[in-house]
Amino acid sequence: MNLLQISALILVLAAAFGTINALYLRLPTAIGILVVALLASFAVMGIDLLIPAYGLADTVRAAVLEIDFSDTLLDWMLGLLLFAGALHVRLEDLRKEWPIILLMATMGVALSTAVAGLGFAALLGMPILIALIFGALISPTDPVAVLGILRAAKLDPSLETRIAGESLFNDGVGYVVFLVLVGIAFPTDDTHATGLAGAGLLFVQEALGGALLGLVLGWLTWQVMRRVDEYSLEVLLTLALAFGGYELAIALHVSAPIMAVCAGLLIGEISHGDTISESTRDYIDAFWKLIDEILNAVLFLLIGLEVFAVAFGLDAVKAGIAGIVLSLLARLAAVAIPITLLRPFRRLGNEAIPIMTWGGLKGGISVALVLSLPDNEWKPLLLTATYMIVLFSILVQGLTVAPLAKRLTAN
Repeated sequence: MNLLQISALILVLAAAFGTINALYLRLPTAIGILVVALLASFAVMGIDLLIPAYGLADTVRAAVLEIDFSDTLLDWMLGLLLFAGALHVRLEDLRKEWPIILLMATMGVALSTAVAGLGFAALLGMPILIALIFGALISPTDPVAVLGILRAAKLDPSLETRIAGESLFNDGVGYVVFLVLVGIAFPTDDTHATGLAGAGLLFVQEALGGALLGLVLGWLTWQVMRRVDEYSLEVLLTLALAFGGYELAIALHVSAPIMAVCAGLLIGEISHGDTISESTRDYIDAFWKLIDEILNAVLFLLIGLEVFAVAFGLDAVKAGIAGIVLSLLARLAAVAIPITLLRPFRRLGNEAIPIMTWGGLKGGISVALVLSLPDNEWKPLLLTATYMIVLFSILVQGLTVAPLAKRLTAN
């Protein structure tokens, strides 16, 4: 199939599965689409077991493998999703919560990577560096999943800001940590990270370079937007910023996710000022909410279909179960230690640690990162473990974090 046919098929399936969910399951849209996609995938596998002559599962598997999930998400969907998420987060709210967001997006990612990686190495006898890569790729909380759940949970505004802000930034930081570790473990002619000094330099280049690029491009876009008063053009400018800026960041070897977050925060803050008309602001908000919802649905559909690319052997399933436990312990460390360090200086409720731990959902980013790894003997096991962690996170944590938050905040 060509790109247009694949895109059409994905949109048709997303619409069909979303309709089934709306009529029968009535789960949150993205989670419902994931559930229906999984059920459809398992049904195809069941038919293949009963009537092997049809080879239905192999046909579907071949079609799924034609979709490069890693490139699809990391190269174009992620920029739009992060920009859309950041666009609706207020800088004023982030300023109030910046210490905890900064610590969790830096120290928290490092702690999570270390806890999950070292634990995986100890349990499976995996090389330390490979295990740390696993720790890095499951450390980012997926802003797509997190922000969608937050809208339904109706949390305290300060707690919602902490979770949303940390989710946006730890995604970019975790991605950079992953790239640094992969550069060390699988060096190539293009690898810049040789040793700790090189790794540190690459981290600074990626993180700070991405932030600077996002702010510069966002400011330039704003300068154009404030000089025109045509909502369709201004919406197009924001789309060009998200798409073009992300690709430019990739070309310049700086963090594209951090670029998208910084650009989105800047444009979101400016759009709520007096520099653009109210009608333009409404169109921008509505456009990016629609983009967010559509891509969210497509992403969760792809996660459900990706089950065809996963090998569920006994050892891999055991690794997946261990990975679920380790990812929760790693998330607990990433949340509890920064919050404990800040308690003498800031008032943080007792509900913050359990809600932020359980609400740290994993998603498509982790699956995309593990799929992007160079082929090696550990990759199939890492893929299965990561996929099981993501499914547990979305289906179990995602469906229970809102009731948990309401119960804890009500006490």
